[in-house]
Amino acid sequence: MSPLSPGHKEPGPRCKEASSSLKKLSYAVGHFLNDLCASMWFTYLLVFYHSVLGFKNTYAGVLLLVGQIADGICTPLIGYESDRTPGCGNYGKRKTWHLVGTLSVLLSFAFIFNQCLGCGSLTPQWASLTYFIPFIMVFQFGWAATQISHLALIPELVTCEHAKVELTAYRYAFTVIANITVYAVAYLLFHIQAGQDDDPLSEELGPQDINVFRNLALIVLAIGALFSLLFHLGIKERRPGGEGVPGGLQYKTSPCVLLQWKCWLQQPSFYQVALLYMSTRLMVNLSQTYISMYLINTLGLPKKFIATIPLVMYLSGFLSSFIVKPVSKLIGKCLTYFVGLLLIMAFSYWVLLDDKMGERVYGAAVLLGAGSATILVISLAMTAELIGGQTQSAAFVYGAMSFTDKVANGAAVMIIQALHPCHTVACCPACVWFYHYIMVIATGGVAVVAALALCSILIWPIRIRPRESDHCHILCSCNCSFIA
Repeated sequence: MSPLSPGHKEPGPRCKEASSSLKKLSYAVGHFLNDLCASMWFTYLLVFYHSVLGFKNTYAGVLLLVGQIADGICTPLIGYESDRTPGCGNYGKRKTWHLVGTLSVLLSFAFIFNQCLGCGSLTPQWASLTYFIPFIMVFQFGWAATQISHLALIPELVTCEHAKVELTAYRYAFTVIANITVYAVAYLLFHIQAGQDDDPLSEELGPQDINVFRNLALIVLAIGALFSLLFHLGIKERRPGGEGVPGGLQYKTSPCVLLQWKCWLQQPSFYQVALLYMSTRLMVNLSQTYISMYLINTLGLPKKFIATIPLVMYLSGFLSSFIVKPVSKLIGKCLTYFVGLLLIMAFSYWVLLDDKMGERVYGAAVLLGAGSATILVISLAMTAELIGGQTQSAAFVYGAMSFTDKVANGAAVMIIQALHPCHTVACCPACVWFYHYIMVIATGGVAVVAALALCSILIWPIRIRPRESDHCHILCSCNCSFIA
């Protein structure tokens, strides 16, 4: 193989790991605000707009679809700009975009989970819909900017494959902590409200719960802002030329080939990983989006369960995230991903057979949480493996992966909402079975697609295949190998 080919590896000790637990911690909390907001977005958006504000099913779906499309469009564009722009002064291009995204989220998210200003009982729903759309678009832009810049730091901070899995696992551990935080606070807010309300109908969601969701959003933003500050203080992004490397590592300069964004589109492995990542996010996000509807409408459980069941799911996922690295090191990433798929398929089969599950749903939630954590961590690690040493275009790759995820999720939710059999805020008898089968398809059905994507990776392993096209490669002197 030519020494200038993309797959070439310099001899010698080039494996770089995050230098300290403090650095790992500082990186891991950098996505905490996004995770808090995403937890509310996927778990409570449809519930809030349909059951609390009284929007039609299709209108609630339109809002989620608009957000997913905005996010899907922003992610590859932000990824491309993040790769090519130098950032603000010496602050670093990834951290600059992260800061822009954080500020956008902080300024917009609170308006999404609240009654629109000046709206009343006579306000047409289309007018309220128009009011919320700009805030959702700003929020999704900020969310995308934060997500892509944060993910693009992984291959810059570490180069070992197992170190990438470890850093991704730490990141996902805080994703789980963020979800646990949201559900725990939601449970407390519902519990406090129940203690103040003697109305027997208080166990059902309705307009009286607007304050609960508003306060939850404000608490989420306050906590997330603090953790974002810790990230910006604790991570020092390296500048071009190799200076300012976290942990004081030095770089050995050698000639290499940089892949432009066009070349990624010619790589078969790019599409393999994209399909796997999209399927993974579909399983995780759709199950998170419709679990609340399933609990309330299909199982007929009190509203406190929309906090406790997701809490159990993410506690299970939190514990699972710590064993993903040793397991993947022992049996490999592909088999570890397959184990996660088996857990999700077991959940799907349980839901399919047990239509009177009741409180046994706690056991099923443990399976779903552990399986979701496993496949999400491994899918991100596979994306980092695809990028390898091509850190200069990492943001584009993550943006493209996220684009497939967001568009697929938005389209899936819109189709599900359009197929909803009820045309009232209250659930009609037909929607009991509707959400039952949605949970089965969103987990077990999508798991089949993910299994096919995994098989393709087992047959054709992830690697960058050299291309001779001139527009793909840029020859330069860059930091390709690392020395301690």
